[in-house]
Amino acid sequence: MNRALATGVPAERAAHLPPRLAELIRPELPSLAEEIVAEIRRAIPEYARPLDGPYGHVLRLGVERSLAVFTERIAAPSGSPAGEDSAGTARMLGQYEAHEGRSMDSLQAAYRIGGQVAWRRVMKVAPRHDISSAVLSRLADALLAYMDELAAQSLDGYLHARARPILALDERRRRLLRLLLAAPGPDGADHDADGGLRGAADGAGWPLPDAVTLVAVEPDAHCVWTALDEDVLAELECPEPHLLLPGPFTPERRAMLGEALPDRRIAVGLAMPVGQAADSLRWARQALGLALDGVLDGPVTLCEENLVTLWLLSDPALVEQLTRRRLGVLDDMTPGQQDRLTETLRTWLVTRGTAAEIAEQLHIHPQTVRYRMRKIEQTLGDALADPEARFGIEVALRAAHLRSRRPAPAPHRPAAGRRTPARPPHLRHLR
Repeated sequence: MNRALATGVPAERAAHLPPRLAELIRPELPSLAEEIVAEIRRAIPEYARPLDGPYGHVLRLGVERSLAVFTERIAAPSGSPAGEDSAGTARMLGQYEAHEGRSMDSLQAAYRIGGQVAWRRVMKVAPRHDISSAVLSRLADALLAYMDELAAQSLDGYLHARARPILALDERRRRLLRLLLAAPGPDGADHDADGGLRGAADGAGWPLPDAVTLVAVEPDAHCVWTALDEDVLAELECPEPHLLLPGPFTPERRAMLGEALPDRRIAVGLAMPVGQAADSLRWARQALGLALDGVLDGPVTLCEENLVTLWLLSDPALVEQLTRRRLGVLDDMTPGQQDRLTETLRTWLVTRGTAAEIAEQLHIHPQTVRYRMRKIEQTLGDALADPEARFGIEVALRAAHLRSRRPAPAPHRPAAGRRTPARPPHLRHLR
């Protein structure tokens, strides 16, 4: 098995295959990957877990990438990036086995099954395209050597993972994460006064960065641990799972989290100095809560793209009081009148458009807009001319509009003989 690493045989053997073979193989890859995954899950109990969980994700990823890289080697044998990608995936699979406390037997069996299923497909497709026996012989030789290479890369990742004191290291890193989130000020000086934070970072083998970004994770999320970058600090086995990323949130980090937390909602805080890591996490958790409520869109919610929303909805009770003071004069109107006037007023405050422009947005007649604006001016009086009062009104209306995006609660039937009072706008919208 180790001979493949030493000699680089697979790519060399693929070079002797006609590149047109790749064009014949590519259409087969999606269904072939499905067949290999199904056969592995049937034959190996350790992999017979739900495909939407971390085991299924890792298995499918490994099979799809391995098939794609082998095909590209036939098409362009000199290309190295694809080979590096395949080796990285194979090493990740080996690391995953080590972290799960298993031997390499199951993974090696999976490679053998994958090679057998792939060769059966070759023998089924070859007669359709009049592929010679000499080419088939070279293809079989290249496929077996490629399986050897993948198995050797997986063993390398497995041994590397086993050589690290992963459990002790993880505990030190969790302690470091807790210290970072407890930092009291912008520079975390209180921790460094006695060397606590820096000492914990050194003990965890984690260089202190200038800035960190916290990520809030949907509860009960399954994580593909081997997909996480080595410098990520994680606390996922808790009611409010979270991660810490050194530095800013980049496209590479986003792709990494997509692999590590497949199909799970996350919210990304702002990049902050180390001593303000708790602020980044607090904002990320607020954004995740709004995303889970349907106010913000997911699956990845960025705080930096929703700062105004986070601010407006950070203290609902305070916004409710602001609404009561600025829009309480509307309480005597019917709910329908309140809705029509506040919708028109909010649109005017946001756009400052003409009656025709507002009418187009609201799908009503311009004369209706003019009538509503006269009614608003009569009701609110001088408040619309006062910059501070006008700003307060706009804040209240924007917050109400955002909160109204949440799914409506289940209807509640009042007790017999009792009437449900009309809800004033400051309570009806800010639910």
